[in-house]
Amino acid sequence: MNRRWIYFAPLAIVAMVVFVTLGGVLVRWLWNWLLPPLFGVHMITFWQALGILLLCRILFGSFGMGGSSGSRMRRRMRDRWGHMTPEDRERFRQGMRDRWSFGPPAGGSEEP
Repeated sequence: MNRRWIYFAPLAIVAMVVFVTLGGVLVRWLWNWLLPPLFGVHMITFWQALGILLLCRILFGSFGMGGSSGSRMRRRMRDRWGHMTPEDRERFRQGMRDRWSFGPPAGGSEEP
C-alpha cells in the first residue's frame, strides 16, 4: 500500500501544477480577448490571472475545507426531514406557505 503513495504523490502534484497553469492561461486568454476591446482595460499577465483565480476562490469558494455551508445545511435539513412524522411535515409545509405566500391555500379549496 505504501508503494502506491510513492507513485501517486508526485503524479498528484504534477496534476495540480498542470491544473493551476491551465487555469491561469485560460483566465489570461479570456481576459485579454474580451475585456480590452469591450471595456478598454489593460491586458494582464499570467501571474495577474492566477491572482484573479485566487481572489475568486477566496470570495466564492471554500478551498474544499469542510464542504460548503449550503451542502451542510442541505444535509442537516434532510436529516431533520427524515425524523419528522407526516403531520410534522405537513405543518412545516403549511408554515412555509403562510410565511412566503406560495402553494395552495390552507383549506385546500382554491379561489379563482
